[in-house]
Amino acid sequence: MRKWANFHHKIRHWQLRPSFTLTRHRDILQDYTQEFRKTQNNLKSRKEREELLQGVKKEIDKTALNRRLDFYMKERDHLVSSERMVDEQIAIAIDTKEGLVTQRAAFKKIQSRMMDITSRFPTLNNLIHKINMKKRKDSIIIGCVIGICTFLLLYYGFHK
Repeated sequence: MRKWANFHHKIRHWQLRPSFTLTRHRDILQDYTQEFRKTQNNLKSRKEREELLQGVKKEIDKTALNRRLDFYMKERDHLVSSERMVDEQIAIAIDTKEGLVTQRAAFKKIQSRMMDITSRFPTLNNLIHKINMKKRKDSIIIGCVIGICTFLLLYYGFHK
């Protein structure tokens, strides 16, 4: 019986011991669960904060990017406008050159015809030469008359 009592005591002791161990493990589990939830909540709050900051940072980056894009678009418009103006000036210069080339050809043609006419009719050449000499003579006479009149006006104006 003694063996039986001793055995019963050991069984009772083992029965008490697991409940104590189980209780202790439950307490430790609760502590760890609370610690886990705290850590999880901290991580969630940090993650939310980071997402909020990332959103603000993305907005700032978008705004800066939009400003840069606006600047580049304005710069591009200025370049396109300048290029268009240069193209217009080049077109005007080309048209002017073509006009001058056409005039040159016309004057050469007129000069060659005049040379042909003067070579065919030498008396016409003499007549044109005499007309030019008469014009020069008339211009010199008119210049002298104007000069003398101006001198007389000034002389009369200062002596009065």
